[in-house]
Amino acid sequence: MRTTTIAAAACLLLLTMTAASAANYSVFLNGQNESPSNNSPGVGAAIVSFDASSHILQVNVAFGSLMGDSSAAHIHCCTPTAGTGTGGVATETPTFGGFPLGVHAGGYSNTYDTTLLASWNSAFVTANGGTAAGAEAAFAAGLNSGKAYLNIHSSLYPAGEIRGFLTPIAAVPEPSSIAMLGLGLPAVLLMARRRRA
Repeated sequence: MRTTTIAAAACLLLLTMTAASAANYSVFLNGQNESPSNNSPGVGAAIVSFDASSHILQVNVAFGSLMGDSSAAHIHCCTPTAGTGTGGVATETPTFGGFPLGVHAGGYSNTYDTTLLASWNSAFVTANGGTAAGAEAAFAAGLNSGKAYLNIHSSLYPAGEIRGFLTPIAAVPEPSSIAMLGLGLPAVLLMARRRRA
């Protein structure tokens, strides 16, 4: 629980430092949001910031109570219909670099330079003009239209144990919103832990 609380605090701190031109997205992840849905007690939350002008993608994730050992995590884009279905992996493969693997709970924070082809799944680049610029444009469109989701895969659920579609939030949230998210995420993770026990 301590790891996920620290990760949640790091997510909030990074969000407050995000450039005003960045588009910010939040997501709560669970098994019911998977396709097909599952009964995992796992939960997670993430804040993703994408600034197309500076070519920076920030990914901040906290998760807990997975039934299987974490095996991969990425952002998938773009589904045919907003908020539903599946799409290919858009970001770095086979998983976010440095994402905690082989665990049931953890936190993650990383910044990507989206001008680098290594920041993207090569199949996503190929499908979007063969350039990093094409991948950036398709990714931004997917985020803005509700057709991108963050997925955490596990040994028990190789296709994904918990996921959620990224939704826009204010570029720089009010301090009260930050406080509510800061209090809410640890509470959600604690409830999931108690439900699993």
